[in-house]
Amino acid sequence: MNWILENSGTLLDETLVHLELSIPPVILSFILSVPIGWVANRFRWSRAVLLTVAGLFYAIPSLPLLLVLPTLIGTSLASPVNLVIALTLYGMALMVRSTADALAEVDADVRQSATAVGFSAWQRFWQVEFPLAGPVLLAGLRVVVVSTVSLVTIGGVLGINGLGLAFTDGLQRSIIAEIVAGIVLVVVIALVLDGLLVLLGRALMPWQRSTREPSKRALRKVVAVS
Repeated sequence: MNWILENSGTLLDETLVHLELSIPPVILSFILSVPIGWVANRFRWSRAVLLTVAGLFYAIPSLPLLLVLPTLIGTSLASPVNLVIALTLYGMALMVRSTADALAEVDADVRQSATAVGFSAWQRFWQVEFPLAGPVLLAGLRVVVVSTVSLVTIGGVLGINGLGLAFTDGLQRSIIAEIVAGIVLVVVIALVLDGLLVLLGRALMPWQRSTREPSKRALRKVVAVS
């Protein structure tokens, strides 16, 4: 405990950097996965190919990937950019399938009703399909968040700042308190971000609390518009 108190400033700095490195890959993987998941759901012939390719990203070992990326994109070995790109690929491996599955869960009657009352494909996606897919998308995003926060620690092996340094430094100097503090702080970051996502989901999708059948609710709304 004394070590933690004496080095609280360092731990706080590593925690903030860890948080900064965790958020961009989550946002980027979500933004990139939505159109790919839409294509996989819209064009059945592409589903197997896209989901397989996306899934293969997760099969790439993280450390070799971080060693290869600087050669491919011209960054230094300890650049945080390498970590953000690698974690974005891992996030897409999870999020592309979640997006395709979420859109596939939208009731066909709802889509047909939206088309029947004059919704364009763009309007139907953003006003009907995307909101109804929200709960499944959120579930996938929560997995991506927890996974990303955990994987950021691999950056410590390459000297990238963050809580990964607490593990490598703690092992090298045999400071158990530093390792334990790093583990606890990583878990706390994951829990906080997950909790924020849950609150965001409740704010953006209030129908989850009012009904367990959002598709029927949306169908009634589309019919009402007509």
